[in-house]
Amino acid sequence: MRSVRLGRSRVPVSALGFGGAVIGNLYRAVDDDTAAGAVDAAWDAGIRYFDTAPHYGLGLAERRLGRALACRPRDEYALSTKVGRILVPCETTGPDDAGFEVPADHVRQWDFSADGVRRSLESSLDRLGVDRVDVLLLHDPDDHWEQAVSEAYPALHELRDQGVVGAIGVGMNQWRLLERFVTETDVDVVMLAGRWTLLEQSAVDTFLPACLRLRVSVLAAGVFNGGLLATDDPDPAAMYDYEPASAEIRSRAGRIAEVCAARGVRLPQAAIAFAGGHPAVASVVLGMRSADEVRRNAELFERPVPDALWTDLADAGLLRPGLPR
Repeated sequence: MRSVRLGRSRVPVSALGFGGAVIGNLYRAVDDDTAAGAVDAAWDAGIRYFDTAPHYGLGLAERRLGRALACRPRDEYALSTKVGRILVPCETTGPDDAGFEVPADHVRQWDFSADGVRRSLESSLDRLGVDRVDVLLLHDPDDHWEQAVSEAYPALHELRDQGVVGAIGVGMNQWRLLERFVTETDVDVVMLAGRWTLLEQSAVDTFLPACLRLRVSVLAAGVFNGGLLATDDPDPAAMYDYEPASAEIRSRAGRIAEVCAARGVRLPQAAIAFAGGHPAVASVVLGMRSADEVRRNAELFERPVPDALWTDLADAGLLRPGLPR
C-alpha cells in the first residue's frame, strides 16, 4: 500500500489508516480477541497508520491497540494519539455517557494547558506501551480555542522541535476552526471527521485549498458519516454524525447508492474513493471493529472507481460539480 508523508514532516502514513475508536467499544462492545484480530488484519492488508485517543473507551482503545502492535517492528508503522482530555480516576461504577460501552471508572477533564498536553502524552505512552508516538493531535478544541492555540499548540511545537513527536496537528468534526489552525499556526496535519464525504462537501471551498497551499496534510476520517454510507443499502437505524440519521439524509444516501450501483460501484467503495481523491488528503482513516470489516474495506479501497461516477452523481444533483480529484 502506498504511503504519503504528512505535510513537511518526515512521518509517512499509509493511504488507508486504522481508526481506533471502535475498538474502544464505540456504540457497542467488542471483545479483546476481536479487537486484536482487527489490528492483525489491518497489518496483513498493508495498513501502517494507526490512530487512537484517550477519549476512546476511556483508554481502552489505546491499551488494545498497544497490545496488538507490540509484536510489530516499531519503525514500520506510524502511530497517532490525541491530547486535550485528561482521564481522571473516579469511584463511579455506572456506564460511560460518551457513547462507549465501558464502565465509567474515569472522567474526562478538558485540559489544553501545556502541562496537560505533556501529562496526557505520558499517560498515553504508558497505555500504549511505546516510547513515542509519531503524530500528536489536539482533540476537539472547539470550545477551547484560546487555550489550545496559546498553550497546547506551543507545547506540541516544542515536542516536535525536541524530536519527541514527528508531526503535530489538530483533529475535529468541523473545518472552520481547523482552518484557523492551518492558516495561523505551523501544524503538519489535520484530521477532519465527517466533513469531506459523499454527503458533505462544505470543506472544499476554502479549507482544503488552504491545506494544499500551506502543505498541511489531511487525514479524512468519518467518511461513512457515522455508518450511513458503510453499506450498499443504507440501514434505517444507521447513525449520521453520531445521531440517528434523518429520513431526508437516509433518502439522499439511498439515491447515491442507486447511482453507484448503476456503475457497478458499491456505496462504501465510493465513499472511500471520494474522500481519498482530493489531493490534500494523505490518508483515509476508517474505524474497523473486526477482521472481516478490515478485509472488506481494504479490498474496497483497492478497487478503482470510474471517473464517470462523479459526473453521474453531479448530474443527479447529489454531488457538487467540478470537485477536485
